[in-house]
Amino acid sequence: MGIDAVNLSHLDLNLLVHLDALLRERSVTRAAGRVGIGQSAMSHNLARLRDLFGDELLTRGPDGLRLTPRAVMLVEPVRATLSQIQTIVSRDDAFDPATAERTFRFGLPDSMEILVLPALLARLREVAPGVHLRLYNIDSSRLLDDLDADELDLAIGYDVFPQGQIHHKRRLLFNESYLCMFNKEITGITDAQISLEDYVRLPHVLTSLRPGRTVRGVVDDALEKLGLRRTVVLTTPRFLTVPALVARAPVVVTMHARLARLFATELKLSLSQPPVDLQDVAVSLLWHASYDHDPSHAWLRQILVELVSEL
Repeated sequence: MGIDAVNLSHLDLNLLVHLDALLRERSVTRAAGRVGIGQSAMSHNLARLRDLFGDELLTRGPDGLRLTPRAVMLVEPVRATLSQIQTIVSRDDAFDPATAERTFRFGLPDSMEILVLPALLARLREVAPGVHLRLYNIDSSRLLDDLDADELDLAIGYDVFPQGQIHHKRRLLFNESYLCMFNKEITGITDAQISLEDYVRLPHVLTSLRPGRTVRGVVDDALEKLGLRRTVVLTTPRFLTVPALVARAPVVVTMHARLARLFATELKLSLSQPPVDLQDVAVSLLWHASYDHDPSHAWLRQILVELVSEL
């Protein structure tokens, strides 16, 4: 399809910027603040956009402005188009980490923070002192929405992420197995391998990032296949509290192997292969397709891949 240069020349590209703000904020006032213009000017631009697209785009509902079906279909194309225009006119094509200044918003659980971030921070201070990180906890139920709303640049974590759409980019970093961790002096387990009998007898600590009142883990599914159940006495979304809990109480935790080895070494805790069959879990990097060709973003993704390969 050829480009209609005559008609396209009459289009004010600033309208696309304002449309993007309106689609993101769903509020004339907030959209105006986002792009730095007055509310009346944004209202005028909304009228122009409605005329351009022949659609209301935003309609008033009981809970504020809502996107029309046409507007919903415009969200991703508009964002992708603006991203491509920014890439075309940007002078950052020859990205230089040594002189670049940028802050990346990074969503990840504390387990990945302790595994990956020390090496990443050390590398950034060495080769890119102007690149800063701002870390956020992951809410897997909102993760894709946060990426779509440009609240996060990157996310990394265990593959409990929703599947997502074509613009949600994902790269496998590694597959992770499981280990059991416990204090052998308190639990009385002296064998190198914890038995299924002891595994079911001992109370468990469960780490879970999933919201909700009823929480199950992969261990519960594996035990159910054997007609068995365990007793979970504490559930936490914070992996970093687990070693202190296990060190002081007669409990067992089943957790991802790399983190378990790190904790066991630090606190002299015991490790064992689980007495049930547990499938490995994928650890992935996730981002929005708008940043696919962003030079600094692509550079950071590659740095992460290299560092994770050394784990």
